[in-house]
Amino acid sequence: MRISKIVRIVFVAAFGLCFTLPAAAQYIGVLQSAETMDRGVFKLMPAPIMVFGKDGVDDEFGFAARAGYAFAERFDAEAKLGFSKNGTIVGADGEYWILRSTNKNSGLDISLTGGLHWMLAKDNGYDTMGFEITPQLSGHVTENLELCAALAASFESVKDAPPKVEDSYTRLHLVPGIEYRLSDILDLVAEFGIGINDYSSNYVGAGLSFYIR
Repeated sequence: MRISKIVRIVFVAAFGLCFTLPAAAQYIGVLQSAETMDRGVFKLMPAPIMVFGKDGVDDEFGFAARAGYAFAERFDAEAKLGFSKNGTIVGADGEYWILRSTNKNSGLDISLTGGLHWMLAKDNGYDTMGFEITPQLSGHVTENLELCAALAASFESVKDAPPKVEDSYTRLHLVPGIEYRLSDILDLVAEFGIGINDYSSNYVGAGLSFYIR
């Protein structure tokens, strides 16, 4: 009964966010630790994201969703969807667990995530395609709490850009975060993305990872 109640809360919250939050700039976030899921596990995640405007641009809220599956003990993949006032982002990535701590819930873990995404622009904007690569590390400080850090690099290409519009650019973010286990089937993930070049805005995001075992 308790699990059923948690599931209803998660999906009601995700459904409500789709209609109550004005969507944000082109960000989906990292929102995971360096540990991959156990083989055969599915994951669903709703995640609101706030992007802090720069150069006079207003702060904005948005919404991202993820669905993932673990194909092997050290590899999983996720489909991603994000909503923005400028358009919709669709993408997919895969994460490989490179260094695995010898003791569960202790030690340091390192992984590498790579993927592709497309930004389908609105209001006469330009569609973009991006390749992303994200090295990550994380470690448990308690049985339930894990500290995470990532360097997220996204290489963007603008489709059909006119001569005076830059047709490619790179976004770089340093991303500290946490992952906290609420139950055997539910984790809270939160992070702060620090933009470290001119094309990158700071953002904060949080999500609930629901696992189907």
